[in-house]
Amino acid sequence: MESLATGHVVLLATGGTIASRTHAADGATVAADAGGAVLAAAGTGTVAVEVVDLMQKGSYLLTFDDMLAVCAAIRTALESPETLGIVVTHGTDSMEETAYLADLLHDDPRPVVFTGAQRAADSTEPDGPANLRAAIALAASPDARGRGAMIVFDGEVFALPATRKSETTALRAFSNPDLGPAGSVSAGGAITLAPAARRPFPLPAPHAGTGTRVDVVACYPGADAALFEAAVAAGARGIVLEATGLGNANTELSDAVRAAVEDGVVVVTSTRVHAGPVRGVYGAGGGRTLEDAGAVPSGLLRPSQTRTLLQTLLALGLPAEQVIGEIRQRGDPERTAPEPPA
Repeated sequence: MESLATGHVVLLATGGTIASRTHAADGATVAADAGGAVLAAAGTGTVAVEVVDLMQKGSYLLTFDDMLAVCAAIRTALESPETLGIVVTHGTDSMEETAYLADLLHDDPRPVVFTGAQRAADSTEPDGPANLRAAIALAASPDARGRGAMIVFDGEVFALPATRKSETTALRAFSNPDLGPAGSVSAGGAITLAPAARRPFPLPAPHAGTGTRVDVVACYPGADAALFEAAVAAGARGIVLEATGLGNANTELSDAVRAAVEDGVVVVTSTRVHAGPVRGVYGAGGGRTLEDAGAVPSGLLRPSQTRTLLQTLLALGLPAEQVIGEIRQRGDPERTAPEPPA
């Protein structure tokens, strides 16, 4: 890594596999190492790093309020002019959600870089140290400014919209099938980045504890509306349909969507398919029928990030029309970047 003149990177440690070890009593792998131990395993080269321990959790345990706490810690760390950038060590299970939320709220040119590991800290060949070295190099680089939040994993750099975990065990855990990687970081810390895409205007941070319920309901052959209606009955103000194909369901679900939208619930159609946009093409309960019933297509966002965006917008108390407009624009990179929310 090249030496930087002044400043430091702030490492926000949240747990995850990069901090996990095998529990002797039952053989389960659990988050155990504090941020200092994670950093010591990686080393920092010539970059000064300040460690802040936020939590010690597997990311499958995180709540939306936990995700907001990570974003609040990012803002606090950026209050210092000596902070060059932020690294967040995080479990891979929900990294695509927390990192996307951080990107939605990020209003600073300095980079925020998420990373983690597929192999635990006490494995024979842990991948976390190399991932963390790459993340620190990127967070300290002037070339990474103005790009919002990113994920760095196995030498690849990803911008957040449409990035997802695509491998359960392979070291190259993340991909962005529609937009591809945004760059790379070599083992020696050399950084290569594609031209930065235009970023939408950042959203304000919602308050923790709003309790806004947003559910994901899967579509599949023969699905009825029971789970969808149960979500509405449980108080969901937003529902993401994990639809098939281009964003299709069936007539029973379409009728349930229409009734929910009329009751003020925001329904967004995503898809279980790995790549490609969500579009309303088919009738008889397909995506065109869903749009006619009031559902909003998610564009390139898959259910995990669609839910993150929808929950954030609803937690901000925005009117349904503005929520729908934000989802349409942020899910489709071809659209003009949205204006700041009123």
